[in-house]
Amino acid sequence: MKSTLTVAAFMAAFAVFAAAPAFAASTTVDMHRATLQGAGDKIGTVTIDETKYGLVFTPKLTGLRAGGHGFHVHQNGNCGPGPDASTGEMIPAGAAGPHYDPQNTGRHGHPWEDTAHLGDLPLLYVTPDGKATTPVLAPRLKSLDEIRGRSLMIHEGGDNYSDQPEANGGGGGRMSCGVIR
Repeated sequence: MKSTLTVAAFMAAFAVFAAAPAFAASTTVDMHRATLQGAGDKIGTVTIDETKYGLVFTPKLTGLRAGGHGFHVHQNGNCGPGPDASTGEMIPAGAAGPHYDPQNTGRHGHPWEDTAHLGDLPLLYVTPDGKATTPVLAPRLKSLDEIRGRSLMIHEGGDNYSDQPEANGGGGGRMSCGVIR
């Protein structure tokens, strides 16, 4: 009798779980070092989940320099080398283009500002042992469909969420890139 009740309880729990609504949409981006030859070594992944609060970017990255790094969605889904917009010089992941800016604001800012690039994300924090695992929320990005086919970029330096004193938060070179599928 006890075994019959246990099986019945298990079956009921399974039926409830199977009937539960599906989880929000999710995708995982493979992140590679950006080089002038194209994608370099894989440094980990960033999982992007849809939530009612916006998109959550959860990194699982290793081998990075400790500290804060600029973290952005870029316009093009191409991490190959390409010309720098201001100098024309070939740079790693230059083919990714500029920060994603569908409203053509032409302005770098905080992730919650309506008058800034939509691709501006919160700072990516890397621990002293070279790992990044802290999720960040992009409250203005609501759907994965908005960013599929674009690229996710990690810059060498930090981000001051301004175009002053340097454009695009002063993050510097493109260190790592992955295409969002």
